[in-house]
Amino acid sequence: MELRDIMTEIDFVVTEELSLLEAIELMYQKKWNLLPVMNEKREPVGVFTRSCLYRMLKEGCPLSGPIKSYIKRHVETIDIHTPADEIEARVKHSNVGTGVVIHKDGTVAGILTKTDMVMSLLGSLSSLKNQLETILAHSNLGVMLTDEERNIFFMNPKLSDMTGMAEEDFIGQEADAVFPALQALFSGKDSIVPCETKSMKTVATVSSFQSSELKKGCIILFRDTSEIEMMAAELQTVKALKKTLETTLEYAYDGIIMTDEHQRIQMVSPPFLDLFNFQESELLHRSVRTVLPELHLCKVYKTQSAEVSDMMEINGIKYIVHRIPIMEGGQVIGAIGKVMFRQLNEVNELFKRLQRAENKASYYHQQYNQAESARFIWDDIWSIHPYMERLKLSAAKAAKGRSTVLIRGESGTGKELFAHAIHNSSARSKGKFVIVNCAAIPEDLLESEFFGYEEGAFTGARQKGKIGKFDLANGGTLFLDEIGDMSVSLQAKLLRVLQEREFYRVGGTKKIHVDVRIIAATNRPLEEMVNDGSFREDLYYRLNVISLQVPPLRERREDIPFLIQKLMEELNKMLGTTITGLDIASKEALLRFNWPGNVRELKNILERAMTFAEHGKIQLEDLPDYMLKTLPEKKTDLSISLVENAELETIKKALLDMKGNKAKAARLLGISRSGLYEKIKKYQLH
Repeated sequence: MELRDIMTEIDFVVTEELSLLEAIELMYQKKWNLLPVMNEKREPVGVFTRSCLYRMLKEGCPLSGPIKSYIKRHVETIDIHTPADEIEARVKHSNVGTGVVIHKDGTVAGILTKTDMVMSLLGSLSSLKNQLETILAHSNLGVMLTDEERNIFFMNPKLSDMTGMAEEDFIGQEADAVFPALQALFSGKDSIVPCETKSMKTVATVSSFQSSELKKGCIILFRDTSEIEMMAAELQTVKALKKTLETTLEYAYDGIIMTDEHQRIQMVSPPFLDLFNFQESELLHRSVRTVLPELHLCKVYKTQSAEVSDMMEINGIKYIVHRIPIMEGGQVIGAIGKVMFRQLNEVNELFKRLQRAENKASYYHQQYNQAESARFIWDDIWSIHPYMERLKLSAAKAAKGRSTVLIRGESGTGKELFAHAIHNSSARSKGKFVIVNCAAIPEDLLESEFFGYEEGAFTGARQKGKIGKFDLANGGTLFLDEIGDMSVSLQAKLLRVLQEREFYRVGGTKKIHVDVRIIAATNRPLEEMVNDGSFREDLYYRLNVISLQVPPLRERREDIPFLIQKLMEELNKMLGTTITGLDIASKEALLRFNWPGNVRELKNILERAMTFAEHGKIQLEDLPDYMLKTLPEKKTDLSISLVENAELETIKKALLDMKGNKAKAARLLGISRSGLYEKIKKYQLH
């Protein structure tokens, strides 16, 4: 109960200049015995009571006269935040019938009368009475109330159910006459006694109470012992389960640790203690995050899902941790860590065999999916060269349309990556991405590969025929790699499909309508081929709607250090190596090489070098001989300036991409933060 809920609020100001007539009207209208008088700040300066009113009338004061001279300056105030029990005490002992309630800042909030307090207490009492009656009516306890003579005057419905008797059969009778076992309670001999009723066994307890008339009585509570017996049986079951679990943990083959909802350790198995060289007392009831952080058992409290750790090692013994959350009601109430370390090598070998078998079984399925889905996006095209960034933006814009795209560039520059990324950022990204290498398929089979064939179209044809690449790519994208190697006769048929969006299967008579976007790529000079007649001019113009020229690696040498870093990260994962970088001589060699095979050749050379490297970094002798023999002659200080210039451009690009965040830039470059600060100082970057 709060004071603001029981007081009478005042939303107007009574000043000392209030006239007698206005005071009479206010007190009559509000039915108040007191008006709080305030200054212009709403602070109380006195009160105008009924006695003040009577005195003014007795002395013949005019009705229009102010009440100022008759105000009582002593004001009984109560803070609006005063606790309920203090209010009750003040009202009980106060000679004043009405108090002025004030805010914390001293301004008037309202008035509190004894009538307000009494009505509020009556309301609270009524509410408490209803709550108590509801509790007694629905309690699982049987309740009986007696007077000081131990005559029963109340019992709840639950006790009626327990005894099988109606309330009127009990009222007025002596409690120990109805239940003789209660005599031991009343005499103080026992504090709890078994009490047999008609339908069940119960136990009874007694306590006394005192009424407002200072009369004493007794409250007798009856509890059904079947609930207690059931709880005891459940407790015994839990004890047995606990013993079983402790025995299992003691003889468990692997280490087991269990934590509660607060991440405190509740149980550990002996093998676990042996592995980590702990005593049980050093771990129990302590935070697993503090004493065993390497287990990372706290992760499952956030993820709410089981997980298996990577291989870890302690004292030369390799182990893995199976982290399992214990769930109840959708919440994590604990976790189990199963530490497997015995015969782990044998288990690991069995797992590898199973994985090899699964890989073999899914190989062809994976190849099929890869052949018909685009795997790369724009972020997979690694470059910091400004031209390449502009080229990616242009290609991304071209991807939004339907026009044919021709990607040109030397072998190994990444033309296929652009084709994949264009498809993935186009409206056809949900459709299939079908690749045809025009140089890899024999000319006599190219037409059937493109358009498919009907049953019996030629000798050796499949019995039910075959759909072609155009059929497969319907609704998606068809990527024609090395289109410059396509025969002139097939070029004519391709031109018709591009123009009419329809074709005939080999040996078929039915038109097939398709909706396919064409992306073509070539490393050949199509203009020269058009001039000498080896490539159709009309097809050239049909394909050359949007042309993208991917530059060779030798024309964007500042990309080389960046590509080396990204490729080494990828190859370390693929090869299982731990190569951290290149020495200065090998880095110079890679920068000076002319790269006729472009990025593909760079990746192949790095893969070879990382396989042969024995010192943690790639040395000059790890690079292939053919590359070293073809290096241009080294000029004084030229290679050093190339390395530094490439390094400077790479650092600038990383800082720009990370918006000046040096920690993120260092992670992107694969160096420590202190190493990056040294480079910034060296090149005077700010």
